[in-house]
Amino acid sequence: MSGNHQTLALLLFSMFVAVTLAITTWVSRNRHGSAEEFYAGGRLFSPMENGFAISGDYMSAASFLGVTGLIALYGYDGLLYVVGFLVAWLVVLFLVAELVRNCGRFTLADVVAARMSERPVRIAAGTSSVTVSVLYLVAQMVGAGSLVSLLLGGTSEAARNWTVIGVGALMVIYVSMGGMRATTWIQIVKAVLLLGGSVALTVLVLVRFHGDFNELLRSAAARSGHGKAFLVPGLRYGGDWTARFDFMSLGLALVLGTAGLPHILSRFYTVPTARAARRSVVWSIGLIGGFYLMTIVLGFGAAAIVGPEAVRGSNAAGNTAVPLLALDLGGGANSTGGTVLFAVVAAIAFATILAVVAGITLASSAAVAHDLYASMRRRNAKPRSEVAVARAASVGIGVVAIALGLLARDLNVAFLVGLAFAVAASANLPVLLYSLFWRNFTTRGAVWAVYGGLVPSLLLVLLSPVVSGSPGSLFPGVDFQYFPLENPGLVSIPLGFVAGWLGTVTSHEPPDEAKHAEIEVRALTGAGAV
Repeated sequence: MSGNHQTLALLLFSMFVAVTLAITTWVSRNRHGSAEEFYAGGRLFSPMENGFAISGDYMSAASFLGVTGLIALYGYDGLLYVVGFLVAWLVVLFLVAELVRNCGRFTLADVVAARMSERPVRIAAGTSSVTVSVLYLVAQMVGAGSLVSLLLGGTSEAARNWTVIGVGALMVIYVSMGGMRATTWIQIVKAVLLLGGSVALTVLVLVRFHGDFNELLRSAAARSGHGKAFLVPGLRYGGDWTARFDFMSLGLALVLGTAGLPHILSRFYTVPTARAARRSVVWSIGLIGGFYLMTIVLGFGAAAIVGPEAVRGSNAAGNTAVPLLALDLGGGANSTGGTVLFAVVAAIAFATILAVVAGITLASSAAVAHDLYASMRRRNAKPRSEVAVARAASVGIGVVAIALGLLARDLNVAFLVGLAFAVAASANLPVLLYSLFWRNFTTRGAVWAVYGGLVPSLLLVLLSPVVSGSPGSLFPGVDFQYFPLENPGLVSIPLGFVAGWLGTVTSHEPPDEAKHAEIEVRALTGAGAV
């Protein structure tokens, strides 16, 4: 990229970082240091504000960079991510949002521990939440590295590595200083920027093809080198039965995983009532639905205008399809319009990464402090010390995410998020649904449900083609691949539900029917909710 691209994009990056740091500093001066303030922003946000923040939290680098890249490279098969991400919100709306807001306080473990023995349940749920969050964070780090690598011409490995480190440092600052209130406002600003940028690019793509979407699809198919096969299932997932099972596994993980993501569940606690939580989800469905419809246009637009070969040449996983599309739509590499549009889109993508990273880091540090630390600390410890632990935990989580982000830098960000969704659906969703809806569920069942989904999903990923045994693996030089699917959801999600059932029916502990009745009334009516 030319020096103009670099200068303008870096200037816009710097402006966004300066604004977000100003928000964080302002919020940190006006906070009173309570756990409710740090974890839930004082529960002061309106449904509209929280809806924008949820959409800002959910529309990650995986969506803006990864999904459009997959559509540009694989056509129809890339659409699975769009469908999965969007349909998942119906599960959240009908099964989770209002009930979680009524039953919990700050984290997933609050919902489960309300009717169980607290300590083992909090340790299990906290461990699972941190694991899912770190996997999700890695995807954002990889997206940041790809973006800056493109900006600097793809030649500087050191620049990419320093970018990952810089994003990690910023996320620690946002969370440790500003807590949920600063994180929410950063996500709202980012959602507005991302939706505005997506609308502008979508309009420019449709104008290029005179508003004819069919012509866009025909051009994308012709440019792809695959012809009509680009527009039908099978290009990525239809080669053999293994690929087809991978397709089903990914779809299952995407649809069920959202309801188990810790950083999404924590957003329901930032509004004052369950009704407000439900209205937040309705707002977010509208915003997210519009965004994902636009990613379809952008993905096929990148295939038709930039071409899959150019996209793959810039980044093998397709993570740079949208910035390259913006460059072309603006007039090309050496034009003023191309320079400006490329820089704006790159800055929006970077803002997307920073905002999502802040939300995930906050959720994972809350799990460490509120669940893991709180279940082990002395009963007379002061509540304020829990917030101090959360701030310290954000540093440790940042270091781990940076290290893994440097290791996984060549994988597609949407694919990495798919793994996080699979772990969330395997470990968090079974225990959440059983706790809310099964009268006889016990503490042993809860612990077994979490570990019965978490351990197999991680083990299957380690033994899959993602880690070894193929040219695109993390460790291509070795081969300990024994599980053929790239996404473990098809196997690990049922295992989580079976483990929860088995733990309950073999438990000697009688189910607490009185507590279940209390939780049922609280979940459905909001009586006694925090």
